[in-house]
Amino acid sequence: MSKKDYYETLNVSKNASESEIKKAYRKLAIKYHPDKNPGNSAAEKSFKEAAEAYEILSNPQKRQQYDQFGHAAFQGGQGFGGGGGGMSMDDIFDHFGDIFGSSFGGGGFGRGGGRRVRKGSNLRVKLRLSLEDIVNGVQKKIKVNKLVAADGVEFSTCHTCNGTGQVKRVTNTILGAMQTASTCPNCKGSGQIISKRPAGVDATGLEKKETIIEIEIPAGVEEGMQLSMQGKGNEAPGGGAPGDLIIAIEEIEHEHLVRNGTDLLYQLGITFSDAVIGKTIEIPMVSGKAKIKIPSGTQSGKNLRLRSKGIPDVNGYGRGDMIVNIQVFTPQKISKEEKELLLKLNESDNFKPKLNQTKNFFDRMKNRFA
Repeated sequence: MSKKDYYETLNVSKNASESEIKKAYRKLAIKYHPDKNPGNSAAEKSFKEAAEAYEILSNPQKRQQYDQFGHAAFQGGQGFGGGGGGMSMDDIFDHFGDIFGSSFGGGGFGRGGGRRVRKGSNLRVKLRLSLEDIVNGVQKKIKVNKLVAADGVEFSTCHTCNGTGQVKRVTNTILGAMQTASTCPNCKGSGQIISKRPAGVDATGLEKKETIIEIEIPAGVEEGMQLSMQGKGNEAPGGGAPGDLIIAIEEIEHEHLVRNGTDLLYQLGITFSDAVIGKTIEIPMVSGKAKIKIPSGTQSGKNLRLRSKGIPDVNGYGRGDMIVNIQVFTPQKISKEEKELLLKLNESDNFKPKLNQTKNFFDRMKNRFA
């Protein structure tokens, strides 16, 4: 089932500003917030859909990917895409809790504020794909060195904020006493500090570890496209939300075929006699080979189109074509006997050029060299 357009979900235009997107999301999230709709599964679904749309459209990089490739930019395995579809309610609270201010009991997104859950940093990898991988889609297992929670680390409650993650201050003003809260500078909002750290573990309680991650690449991806796999990046200190794995696509050049959008291009050289008489010729495809028929009288430069033999559209809008460009080969050196045969052929009226020199042809040529 196709997913609803993120702009439609938030009821904003495709050129909406960052502030308009944030305002639209806040309005929907307040409307469908679980505190206002206890036990309402439909409201919870709308709440998650709004969070998914906001996560993508509020991030400039992800928004650009979505505008270019649609939902396919975030397809893959579980959680693949950085969207709310793989988020729990706690994930949404942790990501976007500060958007509500005091709408729900003290600025904590319905949870009373307090300790801030830290998010791990993103990991970025390059993935080289063959044309066959791109045409068919592929599953890959890749090795990454990422930060994970180390064994043997012990935590204790932060003495600066007493585990709340916030430091509160009272300031006397002409309007009376005003209380403000800020992130604890000692524990960075986690409410915990490390009391025991084994060798090789960094100051946040994390260590580098080689991990194998299985990813699913949809058919039709292209050079420069970036896919996001939610929660597969570096882990966060103190058991927070892990970052994302960003996968940059690189295409391996094919030996014979050239990609042009969703079309595949192949240049086929044939002899003069094949162009005149016609012939069935075998050509390479992405997988295996295929036979095509060269009609008699084929002119050099003619394109033969094999429908739906190209690359699938990454958004699922059909498939491109295979375009075979015919080039008639002209020998640069010939023998005396070959020359005599050609001169004899030239005497035939059937071998004299018959060009349709219309005004449209000359107009096209003038535009081409303008």
